[in-house]
Amino acid sequence: MEWMTHRSAELDRFKTDINLTQLMAAFGYAKHPKSSSRSSCTMIHPNSDKLIVARGHDGHWIFFSVRDHTDHGTVIDFVQRRTGENLGQVRRRLRDWLRSPTAPALSPQNSYAQDLVPITRDLVLVRTRFAGMEPLGVYSRYLAEERGIPMELLAQERFNGVIRRDEHGNIVFPHYNRDGLCGYEIKNSGFTGYAKGGMKGLWSSCTEDRDKRLIIAETAIDALSYAVLSGHHRSHFVSVAGELNDEQPALLGYEIGRLPRNGAVVVAFDNDDAGDRLTRKIAGIFADSNRLDLTLYNDRPIERGADWNDVLRDRPHPPDPDIGGCPEP
Repeated sequence: MEWMTHRSAELDRFKTDINLTQLMAAFGYAKHPKSSSRSSCTMIHPNSDKLIVARGHDGHWIFFSVRDHTDHGTVIDFVQRRTGENLGQVRRRLRDWLRSPTAPALSPQNSYAQDLVPITRDLVLVRTRFAGMEPLGVYSRYLAEERGIPMELLAQERFNGVIRRDEHGNIVFPHYNRDGLCGYEIKNSGFTGYAKGGMKGLWSSCTEDRDKRLIIAETAIDALSYAVLSGHHRSHFVSVAGELNDEQPALLGYEIGRLPRNGAVVVAFDNDDAGDRLTRKIAGIFADSNRLDLTLYNDRPIERGADWNDVLRDRPHPPDPDIGGCPEP
């Protein structure tokens, strides 16, 4: 019994004490900085194998393959899948690694993560699923025909890379918080959803140095609709995907706080009860920012019950996306 307890403790030590991204680097993988964060690390091999690595709240290093959903687990599973060794051989290999993790074959330090902040397994899976999604592409029938959003707008640098398409053809709008990707809105004909296991942050357009307006909408579709109707020049768009959670006010406060002097915050929610509540909350967040140089605009559809996509689709000839109607600061 004592022998079995010792073996179990050793396996647990492998899972917690071995930096899996460092070990992967010795197997030829390298960190992809742009898709990594302080709580997960994307590791890519020259053979195109792509893995998402994280640490669970139990301290175990875990990984999930973006391309092979059967390829996941701990450091032990990683080594077994890559070497074909049995458990005894893997144990010997990992014992050697613990004694000397800076082997000559190890890649430079910038090719792996020094450490990772623990996150839930669900969030790792959210990031893995998202990493396997394709870019939007040149055309979306749902966005162009059903929602009236011209593909010319989405081709603008402002919206480059902020929309994806999943394996079912759904349109996906990623949400981010301080730790990186945390979930995503899912849209399609007659369907609205959110990433299973994810949490809401902010969907965001790309930012530019000269941005002076922050447009806050309820959904990404509404934000895009507002961009068509009121232009996107010097404007940064975000959406909250419905009612605010406990973390979103701080995220919005950060976005407000980084606006340049004499900028503007535009509240572009639906004209309904939920929009009323959200507008009041944004007004409070704006007041708490203590940015007396900024202007707050309440710009919602005139008709009660309407959102900005309703307004867009009711227009027979939507204006050019760079011709704006909202006050420019």
